[in-house]
Amino acid sequence: MTPLLLSKGFEVEMYTGLPDGTVVGCAAEAARALAGFVTEPDQRNLEYTTPPEADYQRQLALLLEPRQRLRQWLRPRGLTLLPGSTLATGDSQRFERSDPGNAYHSHIEQTYGTRVVTASVHINLGVAAMEPLFAGLRLIRCEAALLLALSASSPFLDGRPTGAHSQRWLQFPLTPAEVPLFLSHAHYIAWVNDQLASGAMTNVRHLWTSVRPNGDNRPHDLNRIEVRICDLLADPLELLAVTAFIELQLLRLLEDPAAFDPMQASGLSPAELAHLADANDRAAAQGSLDAQLYHWRDGHSLRARDWIAATLGDLQPLAAELGLAPRLAPLADLLSRGNTAMRWLALHRSGASVADIVAAEASALEAREKALEASPATDPASALG
Repeated sequence: MTPLLLSKGFEVEMYTGLPDGTVVGCAAEAARALAGFVTEPDQRNLEYTTPPEADYQRQLALLLEPRQRLRQWLRPRGLTLLPGSTLATGDSQRFERSDPGNAYHSHIEQTYGTRVVTASVHINLGVAAMEPLFAGLRLIRCEAALLLALSASSPFLDGRPTGAHSQRWLQFPLTPAEVPLFLSHAHYIAWVNDQLASGAMTNVRHLWTSVRPNGDNRPHDLNRIEVRICDLLADPLELLAVTAFIELQLLRLLEDPAAFDPMQASGLSPAELAHLADANDRAAAQGSLDAQLYHWRDGHSLRARDWIAATLGDLQPLAAELGLAPRLAPLADLLSRGNTAMRWLALHRSGASVADIVAAEASALEAREKALEASPATDPASALG
């Protein structure tokens, strides 16, 4: 039986700024003026979400429509949307509050400072049954480094290269510092309650890790897997390609958990798997597609790009069966040309300034969105070059 596609939804954070790449905060004003936008503690970035929807073409429209409205609001103010996941052109030395009277924002600023002033995309995939949901969490936790390797887009901070491809993931305060591989829903509930009791988490949302369970009444009522590790994939087709990559792996897992749930298919212990996953995430933040990673099945070493390419090959029959092969097509280009961070670093090595790179990419992003808006049914395998 052909599996049904999962519902999907996105939480997209983006910076606003001048066309020359200078970051300019306006989140509080924009959120008051525009439905569907919310503020972050620092007003230089803002967030919008898309509702759950299984169809990829519909999700493309849902990703583009809020940006159209936001760009119309930004344009007379001389502002635009800036790609990237860190304050590439500055200033990371100061916090720019979106709501000075908000006590929670005060706590965030005082506790973490500008380490949290990043932009990313969270990918939510609907899984209602608890055993499959936690099996999916385990698989994505153990392969989250691949998603960061594909999406890395934060090689700069304050006008300079940082030496990493995802500065965002290296600076963001993962909380709590150590998160186990959840063995079951009951294990997750007990662990969350322990963290709340100890103060390691201040509330049920205060689990800042590569992937987490999500739902309306955490830790009890859960209905989706939230992938949090990705840097901002500003190009909607690249975002949908990475989402299809995740979804196909989840669907394959649901069909054969014994082969793809790390708790069943790995020779490593849960504690070893958690440490391996975290080490892989750090390596991917540093070197993205060229990072040397360790496979969860047996700990053998391989490059991120080789692991991704092998997985894509394995997923092709299921992708063809579900009509998702065209959705995956942008990943081949990412593997051959490099991700955003790699392309930006190459431009910087050739002499371009950080500000010039961000400005050019901001202009190119707006042009790509216009092309998609003008032709919403464009074949995703060939759209945007």
